[in-house]
Amino acid sequence: MGNLAARPPDVTPMGKSDEILDAVRVYYSDKIVAHGATARGVDWNSTESQRVRFRELLRVCGDGPIGSLNDFGCGYGALHDFLGESGRPTDYRGFDVSAAMLEEARRLHPQIPPERFVHAIEELPEADFTVASGIFNVKLNALVDDWKGYVAATIDQLASRSRKGFAFNMLTSYSDRDRMRDDLYYGDPCFYFDLCKRKHSRWVSLLHDYGLYEFTIIVKLEV
Repeated sequence: MGNLAARPPDVTPMGKSDEILDAVRVYYSDKIVAHGATARGVDWNSTESQRVRFRELLRVCGDGPIGSLNDFGCGYGALHDFLGESGRPTDYRGFDVSAAMLEEARRLHPQIPPERFVHAIEELPEADFTVASGIFNVKLNALVDDWKGYVAATIDQLASRSRKGFAFNMLTSYSDRDRMRDDLYYGDPCFYFDLCKRKHSRWVSLLHDYGLYEFTIIVKLEV
């Protein structure tokens, strides 16, 4: 696991969202310290569900060569490993607000230049595709309206760093009411489909049929 207890300090990267991001940063830094480079270390229930999410997100890339890809909220770099196992090498870069996550990602992937795992959003370059898995789920104590503003601003960032398309997933408002948690955000899939359709692209897909209590939005910027 390496010396995760001695993790470097984190830096909050985004203006008005500083308070939200700081809480999220601490939450995920504590998770990776507690559980290490595992699905639980990035707050997923299992490795299998994590892989299902990766598969759905990567639909944005189509069946051909991926080219370059930004992993927005990369954690310890599990998506890079999934790409390798799937036989889809790509020019990969990872971004995360948690310095502890990035420390572990660099340790586990010595073949990747360490500067390709970035902690400042300004350091994440434009790529063919950008994907974000799970970054909109854990709102903690944030008000729902504040969280929705943060989500919309972050979707803008995904779009601004993508040439061909971007994708993200989110817990669904169609989840069973008795299983919903106050610290999690359950988005309305129709709202986010409409947002992306109106603001970002004519070519938007909503995937809500893969057996998890969530949905994936695929936005293609060129076809």
